[in-house]
Amino acid sequence: MNLSTPDEQRTAVITGAGSPRGIGLATARRFAREGWAVALLDLDDAAVALSVKTIQAEYDVPVFGVSCDVTSPESLQQAAAAIAAAHLPAVGALANVAGIPSPSSFEDLTLEEWNKVIAVNLTGCFLTSKAFVPAMVDGGYGRIVNMSSVTAQHGGGVFSKTAYAAAKAGVIGFTKGLARELAVHGITVNAIAPGVVDTDIRVGSDAENEAKLSQAVPLGRQASPDEIAALYVWLSSADAGYITGTTQSINGGAYIS
Repeated sequence: MNLSTPDEQRTAVITGAGSPRGIGLATARRFAREGWAVALLDLDDAAVALSVKTIQAEYDVPVFGVSCDVTSPESLQQAAAAIAAAHLPAVGALANVAGIPSPSSFEDLTLEEWNKVIAVNLTGCFLTSKAFVPAMVDGGYGRIVNMSSVTAQHGGGVFSKTAYAAAKAGVIGFTKGLARELAVHGITVNAIAPGVVDTDIRVGSDAENEAKLSQAVPLGRQASPDEIAALYVWLSSADAGYITGTTQSINGGAYIS
């Protein structure tokens, strides 16, 4: 048995996999490179279809994509059913990548924006886990990796502010609680807390602001999506089977504790 991967091919489910410069697609490609089958979820149907074509052109593994709203239990149940009907290998990993920023100051923050940020970034992790944990239990192998943020650890200072910090801090608490509950099934649950990453999530951020963000990092640069993807895939491997309930900081030294 190769300890870096499960003892048989499994499917990794990745949310937020539609953006061509996003962490989700980078993570899906990394899973595929390691021999996993991949199921891509994204709210944008055309974007997820393009991501599927990208991976199919690069790797000889089963690839499936479906449009899905991670804030909707009905949408997620439909996605889980579609994945099951596609006859992919058993689901063995869930990478919760889908998220939205919130650069609004507290004074300008509306209840509508607050609720949306919590729904996508935090409730989405809960609902996707509810949708795919049963398959992991049945299949005898499970890894869940949730997207938190350095913003949860120091309250802001990157791009997003209070609502995002609250949502991503909630992800850390959710991760710890779920890790305790699922340990009996041998399923591990961990969170990743990236710092600034070179993606398009910071809508409206200009070159000057991007340069300042990079300069504020001790290593002097932003992370690449593939660097974050590598951690997602490693935490989903058999090698990481004794790591659960943790938050893995990957921020270039922007937050050291």
